[in-house]
Amino acid sequence: MNSWAIALIASAATGLFASQSFAQQTDTPAPAAAANAAFEFKDGDRLVLLGNTVIEREQRYSFFEPSLALALGDKSVTARNLGWSGDTVFGTARSYFGPPSEGIERLTKHLEMLKPTVVILCYGSELAFERLGGLPEFLSGYRSLLDLIREKSPGVRIAIVSPPPLENLPPPLPDQTDANKTLASLSESLKKFSRMQNCRFVDLFALMGGVPKPGRAAKPLTENGVHYTEAGYAVLSAKLVEGLGLAKPEATPVELDSLRRLVRRKDELFFDRWRPTNETYLFGFRKHEQGQNAKEIPMFDPLIEATDKKIQEQKATLLAGKKRV
Repeated sequence: MNSWAIALIASAATGLFASQSFAQQTDTPAPAAAANAAFEFKDGDRLVLLGNTVIEREQRYSFFEPSLALALGDKSVTARNLGWSGDTVFGTARSYFGPPSEGIERLTKHLEMLKPTVVILCYGSELAFERLGGLPEFLSGYRSLLDLIREKSPGVRIAIVSPPPLENLPPPLPDQTDANKTLASLSESLKKFSRMQNCRFVDLFALMGGVPKPGRAAKPLTENGVHYTEAGYAVLSAKLVEGLGLAKPEATPVELDSLRRLVRRKDELFFDRWRPTNETYLFGFRKHEQGQNAKEIPMFDPLIEATDKKIQEQKATLLAGKKRV
């Protein structure tokens, strides 16, 4: 086993049994790491969000992209969400009928299509329930995934985000205390791993309060202890922007909603572009039945680009209004 993997496992084991806990409230002062220089975004960047359920479901509520857009000011950045519920660094959920390698092949094609200049990844939540026995394989798979991203997009800037904490809700939902201790250890390992991989690390676990205090969540941000609600994503998004070293955008809920509607529309169009209904008929083993319709999928591109333009125009209007005040 590589020395870096041994060191990370030792660190994780130490953190797993540490007695340190974090305050549950999300307005707790941010860790020192969040106060570092801002993650680099450039005008014209193409951002790809990659991960499992916590990333995919952001499209339902669309808080992060508008918050990021306003925090970046005059810089124009397009965002594409490649999140896939239940996915792992091995591409497990992205494969339909074949092995995980099929999922990686699908992801490779999407990376080639999008040519990202920035990628933000959030993986590892499954280790909360599998414990850390699979950590070496997980980190090895993560490293291979980063190698793939860099191969397809030389010079890409990467941020690795730790999974957020789970919540303790009333029975029959399970107590998540042990799972959160595992996630705390995973975050420490990801921090070291990110440094080794020359990636920005965002400790979303700590920013969201870390290991919760004993007892039930007073104001739940999840629907079942695991999946965050709309209110939860509003907090998650703000903390993620903070973890990237960017200032919280000064926007009223009404102003933010005007951007959220456009982002949701863009995300819907892009989802149909990269994960079309009946993909098996369009591109798979049944394409002999409806494969002639595959030519319509790229027709989404101008619609997506037009919505991107509307997002930037709406953002510019909001920013101009604030400058006049």
